[in-house]
Formats: sequence, C-alpha cells, structure tokens
Amino acid sequence: MATCRFCESTLTDKFLSLGKTPLANSYLTDETLWKMEPFYPLELYVCRECYLVQLLEFENPIKIFSIYAYFSSYSTSWVNHARQYAEHMVDTYHFTRESLVVELGSNDGYLLQFFKNNGVPVLGIEPAENIAHIAIEKGIPTEVAFFSREYSEHIRAEHQPADLIIGNNILAHVPDLNDFVAGMANLLGDSGIITMEFPHLLKLMELNQFDTIYHEHFSYFSLLAAVNVFLRHGLEIFDVEELSTHGGSLRIYAKHRGDDAHPVQPSVDNLLQNEKQSGLDRLDYYYDFGHKVRRIKREIQRFFLETKSEGKSIAGYGAPAKGNTLLNYCGIDTDYIDYTVDLNPYKQNRYLPGANIPIFHPDHIRETQPDFVFILPWNLKDEIMEQMHFIREWGGQFVLPIPRIEIIS
Repeated sequence: MATCRFCESTLTDKFLSLGKTPLANSYLTDETLWKMEPFYPLELYVCRECYLVQLLEFENPIKIFSIYAYFSSYSTSWVNHARQYAEHMVDTYHFTRESLVVELGSNDGYLLQFFKNNGVPVLGIEPAENIAHIAIEKGIPTEVAFFSREYSEHIRAEHQPADLIIGNNILAHVPDLNDFVAGMANLLGDSGIITMEFPHLLKLMELNQFDTIYHEHFSYFSLLAAVNVFLRHGLEIFDVEELSTHGGSLRIYAKHRGDDAHPVQPSVDNLLQNEKQSGLDRLDYYYDFGHKVRRIKREIQRFFLETKSEGKSIAGYGAPAKGNTLLNYCGIDTDYIDYTVDLNPYKQNRYLPGANIPIFHPDHIRETQPDFVFILPWNLKDEIMEQMHFIREWGGQFVLPIPRIEIIS
C-alpha cells in the first residue's frame, strides 16, 4: 500500500485522476517524436491523518530534474517579483556582507542576483546542470546538487550556517520531504530565517487550477500541512503572506522553534482558521474538487470542438508544464491547436509531450495570424496579452482556460 511521504500513514483517499500523462517537462525533438513516450498515472491523494495532498512517485527525481527546461528569467513579471522580494528581505532583516543567503532550486540566478547586487554573499543549489551553468555564467555561485540533510552538512563545512534559506516553488518538487526539511533545519543559523513560496492548495481547489498538478510536483501544500511538516523538524512558521503569483501562492516564514527574535504573527492563525472554515480538514471537500475538474474539462473540450467546427484557427502561447497537464487530460492535440510559441529557446523547435504540438518562437503568431491565442501559462496572462497585443490588428482574441473558459477581445 502507498504511504504518506510525510507521516507514513496508508494512503486510501484518491480524490482526483487526470488519467495517464507523460512527464510534463519531457519535451520531444524531431528525433524522439516518433518514439514511444512513457505515460504515468496522474492521481491525487490526500492523507486523512495530516492532510498532505500528494502524488505517488513514478520516476526518479534525478531523471526529471538533472536536465530541466524551465528557466525563470524568461518571465519578466517573475523576475520583478524576485527583485521586490530581495529588496524587502534586505531592508527588513538587514542582511550584510557577513550574512549568507542560500537558495534551494536556484534556477538560473534570477533571484540571487539581487542579493548579490546588494553586497550580500549568496549560494545557489540547483540540481539541473544546464540551468546551473547559466547562473554560474552570470557570476552567481552555484553548486549542482540535490539538497538533502547530508548535503546541508557539506554547505556548513564549506561555507557557514545560512542566515536566510530561500525556496521558491521547490518544496513541491521534493519526494523525500522529511529529509529535505531536516536539511534546512540543520543548515539554518540560530537566528536565521527560511522563506518558502508554493502554490496555495486552497486557491488551486477554489479556482479549478488542476493543470498545476503534474508528476514533477510530488506534494501540494496547505498551511495546515506545512505547519506540521516544519514542526516535526523543530521549525516554526512565524508569518505567512498570500501572494498572487502562480494563481495564488503562500510565502511562509520559518525559524528555529524557540527563537524569540521572530514572534509568531496573527497572520498564521488567521489563515489556518480560514483553511479550516473552507474545508481543508474535511475529506468531502477534496472529493468535491474532482467533480469540479471534470466539469471544466468538458467546457474546454466544448470550446475547441465548436471553434474548430466553425473553421477558426487556434494557436497556443507558452509551453509550460501546467499546459501539458491540461492538454493531455482534455485530449487536445494538433487536431485543435496548430502550434504553440514560447520565449524560451530551449523549448523552441521541440514538441509538447503527449500532445506533440510543435513549439515556435513568438514571432510565428504574427506570421500566421490565428483567430485565437490559447494562453497556457494563464498565471502570466497580463504579461502575455501585453506582449501579444498586436493580434487585435486582425481581430484575434485571447482564450484563458482557468478558472473557466474566458475569451478576451
């Protein structure tokens, strides 16, 4: 029987199945397009003991993350978000040249560059060698490694305990959750701070964000679950912010339990109570989400069927992992979307996994003038619609799939 990756209770409550899909970031080339793709069950469980929502592990994380296709710096709004965060942390907590800021899953240096620019020593830990190489070229000290309790000892020995540990959208990617959090507790200095950002499970469920579920995301966090995970390893969440990023995220602030320098803020209890009132501590709430997802699937399929029946053309914008979940679950392929585009050159001239839709440079939209542009990274809709505003010149319209189909002229 499958067991919870946090509390090891038996998992019996499967409340959502998105069928079988390929790994969301396994983009195809001309050489691999005609080879058989591996598909894995994409099924969501909730632990009835600790309420951690999770997938089963089907693929070794080393295979998933050693070479990765997501580069944070290609989203201007996300880089701006990182800059604002860094400025806030330096101004509020007064990190100096004597401090050490460590980011876990540091990607291409998109965030640590702003601490470095303020004279604060930094260290990135990034498992994807291709991405870490970009950060190193930018002058961001980066080690290629999977962070763990054991690796935290290496960092302490080679550097110093961390004054700030950052993890943006990394906690969900960790299969051995207890080992990872234990590593952070070991690396953190006596009066240090941890901040973690992750999509908020409550928003995911309220706003039908089923496409943020894919195999690379092993866990899905409420504050209820996160508090228990951190407490088990001697860490206490002392503040929490609700963010708009990724359709609704949390930024939690944690410290060593017993560190009186950072008192627990009312925001923590307020959000815990809100989650409980919404139903995140009731199993029936999770099963209701499965019904909502099946309804939005039919709405998306209806849009494509009716639009193509009218002879209209549809192009995609973006090649995000979340888009691959949506397309594969809804059965959308090149019969419905002619192509998609993406600013990331690593994805261009490749094909989406499962759907096999070709990926081009964004200029291809101006060249082909589609009737509709279907925005797959809907969380970046404002940035994308501003970038692609010219489609209105030929009467083109944007389509958003989440939380429901919306057409924007």
